[in-house]
Amino acid sequence: MADFYKVLGVPRTASEKEVRAAYRKLARKHHPDVNPGDKAAEARFKEINQAYEVLSDPEKRRKYDKYGDRWEYADQIEEMQRQQAGQRFSFGNGGGYQTFEFDDLGDLGSVFGQFFGRGGTRTQTRRRGADVQQPVEITLEEAFHGTARTLHLSGVDECPTCGGTGEIAGATCHACRGRGEVRRERRLEVKIPAGVATGSKVRVAGEGEPGFDGRRGDLLLVVEVRKHPRFERKGDDLHEEIDVPLTTAVLGGEVEVPTLTNKVMLKVPALTQNGRVFKLTGLGMPRLNREGRGDLHVRVRVRLPEKLEGRQRELFEQLRASGV
Repeated sequence: MADFYKVLGVPRTASEKEVRAAYRKLARKHHPDVNPGDKAAEARFKEINQAYEVLSDPEKRRKYDKYGDRWEYADQIEEMQRQQAGQRFSFGNGGGYQTFEFDDLGDLGSVFGQFFGRGGTRTQTRRRGADVQQPVEITLEEAFHGTARTLHLSGVDECPTCGGTGEIAGATCHACRGRGEVRRERRLEVKIPAGVATGSKVRVAGEGEPGFDGRRGDLLLVVEVRKHPRFERKGDDLHEEIDVPLTTAVLGGEVEVPTLTNKVMLKVPALTQNGRVFKLTGLGMPRLNREGRGDLHVRVRVRLPEKLEGRQRELFEQLRASGV
């Protein structure tokens, strides 16, 4: 198995932010949609995703740093290690318990192998597979309308032909070549609902890591919504600023206000002060898994003239003289 740190090109001391940045850069470069028909890029993309799935999860990363390619069995290894020399270790096999004795931790390898298909028959425990998290970046417009992403999924499943033993009637299973596992690769379109925000998780059932009883965990798409050049999002509400001419602010009138779907006209009353905020009800973000939408808050930014012509200056001088 490849070194996950080398796959992402980061040192073992890399922070979560550095790991995430490296993943995004490599994922964009090697994504199959960017390299259609390029099998090498597709394989590299899968390798990058596998590395990120582990290094982006603090607990999985801890186990990987300690046990390398056997990190998935860290819980079992650590349980065994808690049993000191000469202790008895029992492991349930569904119909009872098998008990082993070992004199030192060097015997752990043979015991470990019997349960996980190395040197003996693999015995399954009743444990569902772990969930896997994967980041997905979307625009504010996509968060507003809802969107979809096509995922390229790969993983390892227990071989259905031999039940994970690697053998059939004492002979090597040809379907998995004695490994007890088969690769699983496919494309999956996932719908991201309207109203999601940064930190929202979209659950894809059964696409996580395999469990010892055959049940897979889930895939969790962790949403990150990009910043928008005009709108600031706060919960389900949107905030923006609009320029209002000085004359309209003083005398009143209407100004055009952009929204995420169209443009609306805002009635500005006379003597509107700079910085005043108007609330446009129901023009914000859809409420995730609920009816209705948030509001749009529009802050007025009074626009002063950049230059004054002769008559205009006279009028402003008259206003100043009148004490306005």
